[in-house]
Amino acid sequence: MKRCKSHSKRRTIVPDSHVINEVQNVLRGRIFHGDIPPDLHGLEEQKRELLDLIKRCAQYGESNSVLLIGPRGSGKSLLVKTILEDLYKTKGVKQNMLEVHLNGLVQTDDRSALLQITRQLQLENTVGDKVFGSFAENLVFLLDALKSGGQESQSVLFILDEFDLFTNHKNQSLLYNLFDVSQSAQTPICVIGLTCRLDVVELLEKRVKSRFSHRQIHLFNSGTFNDYLEVVRSVLTLPSSFKDRQFVQAWSTHVADLLEDSSSRAVLKRQFSIAKDIRSLHQLLAFPVCSLSPDHPFIDPKDLVDAQLKMGVDCKTAMLCGVSVLELCLIIAMKHLTTLHEGEPFNFEMVYKEYQKFSQKKGHAVQSFEKPVVLKAFEHLTALEFVKSLDSLAKNTPKEYRLVTLLVDPMQINDALQRYPDCPTEVKQWAMTAVV
Repeated sequence: MKRCKSHSKRRTIVPDSHVINEVQNVLRGRIFHGDIPPDLHGLEEQKRELLDLIKRCAQYGESNSVLLIGPRGSGKSLLVKTILEDLYKTKGVKQNMLEVHLNGLVQTDDRSALLQITRQLQLENTVGDKVFGSFAENLVFLLDALKSGGQESQSVLFILDEFDLFTNHKNQSLLYNLFDVSQSAQTPICVIGLTCRLDVVELLEKRVKSRFSHRQIHLFNSGTFNDYLEVVRSVLTLPSSFKDRQFVQAWSTHVADLLEDSSSRAVLKRQFSIAKDIRSLHQLLAFPVCSLSPDHPFIDPKDLVDAQLKMGVDCKTAMLCGVSVLELCLIIAMKHLTTLHEGEPFNFEMVYKEYQKFSQKKGHAVQSFEKPVVLKAFEHLTALEFVKSLDSLAKNTPKEYRLVTLLVDPMQINDALQRYPDCPTEVKQWAMTAVV
């Protein structure tokens, strides 16, 4: 390890490249793969309640069903993953419980769901070529197959992600039979549904609803800004198993300083006001984490500021910086027409006349193009969705006379002109000219 003086006149550690790689692997795992951070801040109560339900199923064979309801990015999947990791540290639990993970986006009907259940329970050989009269018979056979001799059967944990999509299955047979088994004493199962729909219970059929336990655990991003800062700290904290203890100490100090810095807090405050969910926080932290290197071993406030600027890039403005000068001139002509006619639609002929007024002025160095070339550029802008046709159904109307409207805001055009590489001065001046 080398030591050097930082800008803050403190002695800090300059780590080797393999240490930085290890740090990046840990943090990237949390940001991109949903690895579990050291602490789930703000979810302690929900964790305790769900852990108790799953533990009673695993250890005592008590069947249950529960719904985890919360907006996307509120930590539903992470909560389940954390609980299972904690649970499997308990002696004997891992041998007593089997997991089945289903997703409503993937298992779009009961048949594909049943095949997935069979595969995850590793009962393909048991089922073989058997023919079942109904879905219920097949599911009961699978659960019975888990029993061996006179021993008690293993508990099965069903985790249904995008739970609301399973309500679209024909007759809701999967949900009906899972809830029916969880109510009876046949096989100990625990059904956990993850959904972002608050009205999900209303989507259940009457017979399915009657077999559901009506347990619901809500996860809302309702914490304060200080809670949000603790979540950031948790995401950035290195695990206790990290080998280089000296670097861990230095890293923790830098993270604490980062969260106390005024510019960092301003960035996080703005992010908190836009979206409180963890996914958007991960997006913000992705760029600083990926920028770590031996020469830049810690996350600085400037990294967060740059990351937020990159996240806030306007797509339309960025695309405008890539169009040709002719296409930019047409956009400016349409901007003038929109201002002149107070937002009323216009057609290509009107745009072409406005473009001619500019391009044929004496002393302009901007090249003037013929009408067919200008029309081709106009069509390209339509394909890029800068312009929207209002007369798409009027097939007999020549394309030069079809009414269109501009989909770019004047502020976006002005921003693009400032960033446009080598933009001709005449074009900039024309864009800023007030329309009379």
